[in-house]
Amino acid sequence: MNKVILMGRLTDNPAVRQTTNGISVASFTLAVNRPFVKQGEERKADFIDIVAWRSTAEFVGKYFTKGQQVAVCGALQMRDWVDKEGKKRRNYEVIADEVFFADSKRDGAAPARREEGTAAAGYQAPSFAAPEARFEAITEDDGLPF
Repeated sequence: MNKVILMGRLTDNPAVRQTTNGISVASFTLAVNRPFVKQGEERKADFIDIVAWRSTAEFVGKYFTKGQQVAVCGALQMRDWVDKEGKKRRNYEVIADEVFFADSKRDGAAPARREEGTAAAGYQAPSFAAPEARFEAITEDDGLPF
């Protein structure tokens, strides 16, 4: 089973683009606080790369901004690639199936707008998508900011 559930703050506005086939893809990073703090130290966070595809990517690009707290459900994916110097690299990222608003109204978050195909507090990708479509490989040619 490969299931990841995260809640954190966006480190920047999501980058949304189209593949050469016209498929929307959004990439963003979540700062996820660690659940423990050593005495005398500040809380640490992990910075986790997230990729959303198709209508989920469009939803993320339309409604989410830097600093906003969001929840993401998805799967962990590993990607190997070669950098400009010919060194083999490995990147881990979460492929988002569901993305939700997680700010409370007290935090100054704008209420979610409801549109056809969206839930009141988030977006879940249609369940009829073939599993292989959810995990479309990202290549260095796709121009993502890695």
